[in-house]
Amino acid sequence: MSRRTAVMPEPQAALVERVRARLADEPTREVAMFGGRAFMVRGAMAVSAWRDGSLLVRVADDAGPALQQRPGAAQALMGERDMGPGWLTVDAEALADEPALTTWIGIALDHNRTVTGDP
Repeated sequence: MSRRTAVMPEPQAALVERVRARLADEPTREVAMFGGRAFMVRGAMAVSAWRDGSLLVRVADDAGPALQQRPGAAQALMGERDMGPGWLTVDAEALADEPALTTWIGIALDHNRTVTGDP
């Protein structure tokens, strides 16, 4: 665990390290946001690791409803308020294996490239 994740709860710190590894080749900046550790890629948020080890994923608004049908995915909430169709939360259990995490990060990066205009 790095010094930057030492003060995080273990589930969040472990997820942050896994996300960092997958985003190592992307222009990434980490920001404390929405009660989690957000990963800004090309200046726009792609994903954020929550304290419980779940992942906030930014997707295209029109893709949100279909993606919610995947195991562990749900409409993201901020408190009791719906964050909108382009924001999903994926539970920690659904991210336990590496291919699942890689898939969700890939979905977020596809959307990120669309909104930032980066190929």
